[in-house]
Amino acid sequence: MARATRRPPKVRRASGRDPAEDLRAIAFALERAGEGAYRVQAFRQAADAVAGLGGTALAAHLAAGTLTHVPGIGAVTAACVAESVAGQEPSYLKKIGAPEPTALRADLRGDCHSHTNWSDGSHSVEEMALAAMELGHEYLVVTDHSPRLTIARGLSAERLAEQLAVIAAVNSVLCRRLRVLAGIEVDILADGTLDQTDELLDRLDVVVASAHSGLREASPRMTRRLLRAVRDPRVNILGHCTGRLRSERKNRPESTFDAAAVFAACAEHQVAVEINSRPERLDPPSRLLKVALDAGCLFAIDSDAHAPGQLDWLDNGCARAERAGVPVDRIVNTWPVDRLLRWSRRLRSPLGG
Repeated sequence: MARATRRPPKVRRASGRDPAEDLRAIAFALERAGEGAYRVQAFRQAADAVAGLGGTALAAHLAAGTLTHVPGIGAVTAACVAESVAGQEPSYLKKIGAPEPTALRADLRGDCHSHTNWSDGSHSVEEMALAAMELGHEYLVVTDHSPRLTIARGLSAERLAEQLAVIAAVNSVLCRRLRVLAGIEVDILADGTLDQTDELLDRLDVVVASAHSGLREASPRMTRRLLRAVRDPRVNILGHCTGRLRSERKNRPESTFDAAAVFAACAEHQVAVEINSRPERLDPPSRLLKVALDAGCLFAIDSDAHAPGQLDWLDNGCARAERAGVPVDRIVNTWPVDRLLRWSRRLRSPLGG
């Protein structure tokens, strides 16, 4: 039976600061800044080590200067703990800082594209949900990959069914403080069909359809492929439509397709065009965003987060939507969850539940 675990209660010191929470805040900020997983994990391990010590043992180690003798705590994290216990915001946390929020960010109620350790994310459903809740989200859609994307540990039909039970268990623990919605980032196959069974897709709350392979196909073929996908009644969001990547590690050009035709189909079938907030994607490009806007499309500003700190990338997409003049009411994740679900499930088979 699927079970969700509760986060241990926070233990605040006399200073009013919790050193374990400060260490977790640093890990979150490092993820948001795009730092390497090794550095992020070092702060999370230190946070767990500090939380496991208890106040008396922690004070004794600090007094003796032996905190670095505790497994999982190094010189940098020990210095952060000492500052936190003294009532100071750790200087490491100050150094990372946070982006200035956009005006639109306050209108977003949730995030329709996120990944967990069921596929290629780094954290559990519950850990991602708790991070989203702390960011003020009302809902988070978990959209792990589908089976054909083996490099990302895509979910078979059996594993996806298991994940649905886990999501239900997490929701029972959260008691509607945040609602986790069941979704998928389903691969658009070469012929435009979807990489999961119709029965399971009908059971989901939100379906994001994305192409991850064959991205250099000729424009007419890619156009036919995307058109078939967005015309499928189970598809709600067209994910990172050009598939481009722009980073120091990988540079992949845009797919080419008839944007006017694809976005007209999105508008006709009420499929939202994703404004992907990942720094290396920022997809669609500005010129295509304008085409989608003029076509009358709905939009979803999504983080495509693979770790808790990446959930805070939404400002990237908000800034692009603001510059393009996207009306707030055409952004589906500004809607309350009941309206979002009426839209997303309007064409689903009743056999899907």
